[in-house]
Formats: sequence, structure tokens, C-alpha cells
Amino acid sequence: MTIQSDIMGIFPTPIYSSKLNRKLSKEELSFIDKTKLNVYINEGNTTSNDRNILENEVFKNLKDDLHLRVKDYFDKVISSSNHITPYITQSWLNYTETNQFHHKHSHPNSLVSGVFYINCHEEYDNINFFNDNYKAIFLDVKSYNLYNSDAWRYPVKTGDIILFPSSLTHMVENKQGNNTRISLAFNVFVKGNIGNEKNSNYLKLI
Repeated sequence: MTIQSDIMGIFPTPIYSSKLNRKLSKEELSFIDKTKLNVYINEGNTTSNDRNILENEVFKNLKDDLHLRVKDYFDKVISSSNHITPYITQSWLNYTETNQFHHKHSHPNSLVSGVFYINCHEEYDNINFFNDNYKAIFLDVKSYNLYNSDAWRYPVKTGDIILFPSSLTHMVENKQGNNTRISLAFNVFVKGNIGNEKNSNYLKLI
């Protein structure tokens, strides 16, 4: 017997995806190469010592490009009636060589996090997201879907920009392919007035 039914997803986790509509300049690429010499060893790969990489003059246009996507995310996803302005708080470069990885983590003290992919292997590179919600029981799965998956592999390509809630746990698996995977990660918070004085939840963020 065929059962007619509908399944509707509620409270989904947004993964915003866009593309940089230009190629990086020679100056930007040269700066990225030089920064590779000023890194520290992270858990599985290397990360720039400069944690405000977008504040460098060479990245002025890139910061503007990324901020446009941040604003678009807030307009389309958060869609708040409060008078708030999102801004990038910190930003850094990650370099991942063959057989390296980026450890499982999330980004505290941030509302939204983003990654711009500077160099990817289109066949292999991805980012993994995890559902860390507690489950009272654990059942074996015969066919994974959006509702029963604890992890999701999201493919990425050079030029991609993705934004997601900072609380969402993510990682990069052992890198395959012979390129250096290079990404620029950043965190976003807001300035302005949130909440409502009548509801006793008003907060002014400067």
C-alpha cells in the first residue's frame, strides 16, 4: 500500500553559499603566499599568526566583498527588525596540506562564521558539519537524509563563500589531492540595539 504523506522541515540550520565574482589580484595572492611563512601549528594544519588578516590594506576590497555577503545573510536569514549592523570581528588564513586536517570545533563569542575558499581541489575538498544535539536513543540508519544525519559533508570550490551559525560544529577531514588548501575564515558579531525595553531584554551593543 502506498501511503500519501508530507514531511516538512522546521527550524533548519542555514548554510549560506555565494561566490566571489572576481579573481584575486596578484597583490592579494602574493600576500597570501607570504603569510604562509608567518603561521603557527594548529590542530592538524597551520593558521596565520595574524588574526585580523582582513585589516591589511591589500585585503580592503576583499573585506568589502565579504561584508556584502554578511549583510546579505543578515537580510535574508536573520531578517531582524532591530537596528543592528553586522561586522567582522576576527579573520585569519588556514593552510592545509595533503593528509593534514582541521580539527572539529565551533566559534564561541561570535554569531555567524564564514569561510572564503582561496584554493580548493574541486574533486576532494569539503567541510563537514555536525549535529551535536543530544539523542535519547541511537538507532542504526539504513538511508541517511536531512532529518536523521548527525554529520553532513558540504563540497566547496575555489571562490566559494559560505556563512553559517558560529555554534555549528565543523571540521575538515584528512586532505586529499596534491594542492595546498587555503581558506580565509572570519567571525561576525553585531553593533546596535537588540531586544525590547518593554520586554526587559533590551541591550545596546557598541
